[in-house]
Amino acid sequence: MRHPSDGTLRRLLDEPAGVADADRAHVANCPVCLSGLAAARQDATLSSAALGGRPGVGVEADVDVDAGWQRLSRTVAESGRPRVPAVARKRRWRAALRSPVVAAVAVLALVGGAGAAAAGNWLQIFHTERIAPVTIAQADLVALPDLSAYGEVEMTEPPNVREVADAAEAQRITGLSLPRLDRLPRGVTGEPTFQVGDRASAVFTFSVARAAQTAAAHGEPLPEPPAGLDGSQFRLTAGPGVAAVWAGQHGMPNLIVARMAAPTAYSSGIELSTAVDYLLSLPGLPENVAAQLRHFTGDGTTLPLPVNARYLTASPADVNGTPATVLTSRDGVLAGVVWVDGATVTAVAGPLRADEVLSVARGLRWDR
Repeated sequence: MRHPSDGTLRRLLDEPAGVADADRAHVANCPVCLSGLAAARQDATLSSAALGGRPGVGVEADVDVDAGWQRLSRTVAESGRPRVPAVARKRRWRAALRSPVVAAVAVLALVGGAGAAAAGNWLQIFHTERIAPVTIAQADLVALPDLSAYGEVEMTEPPNVREVADAAEAQRITGLSLPRLDRLPRGVTGEPTFQVGDRASAVFTFSVARAAQTAAAHGEPLPEPPAGLDGSQFRLTAGPGVAAVWAGQHGMPNLIVARMAAPTAYSSGIELSTAVDYLLSLPGLPENVAAQLRHFTGDGTTLPLPVNARYLTASPADVNGTPATVLTSRDGVLAGVVWVDGATVTAVAGPLRADEVLSVARGLRWDR
């Protein structure tokens, strides 16, 4: 049986009666899940304290959200960068590995077709030229494994996201041109603040032994791996990036315009064509997701954008002639548009309508 998700572990604290008996029994007898439950309890206590609630967790916690937000805003303003407890950082990284974005990009990197550029001992196998949505059902999202199910992941360069003083500083740090809007959409006023992030890099090392354990957990045998795959490494990089943020009430964003150096991926040298079918057929990756990713096989330039079908819809559009993807929340509260221009991914998002974010995107001007 697979381990219950992080959400299930947290629900054991907040609403234990809502957790299935099988999951409760698994957690009670699983050292890994008991460790995760302890981390969830500590995170909940820290969050409650940060938001001004009384100690403890659960639906009865008394939390003053407004006061907590004001304290957080003051802390960021004074320090330029909030301090995150080590346990929270570990938990966040574990959650990131489960993210469908990370998983899908990583799978694509592994099946993306060889390119011509080399970086030291690394062969470039993927660079982003376009984005395509990959629809993921809620059931598949829950079942989607993290990368650690198939090997070791090492974060070699953290993104180090932080707020900077002004646009000039953001451009100096990232080297990216910054957005200028001649006209702001409804409800958006004032000047933006700027956040930057350094280039992020992670190395994934495929492990046949780890993959065999995952296959066994799904009750399936591991297919015979192609020669050279065990121990092979894949390096994923993205960034640097910059975001201009127009804040509204309580400092919550009313509009975000973000740019990032497009993701790339490198291999330690294995022939990707021999690994494509194998990697996409491994137990744990939902077949619906694998089937969509197969469309990108051999492309090496299309970045999959996972879309949770329960909450979002995706539709094609264009930004001044460049293909783009529009995402809209099913409740109509949020919308965003993302596209690739050259070697840069750009996104516009906020509590706006789809036509409004498209209007912003098409009206962007870039300071050089």
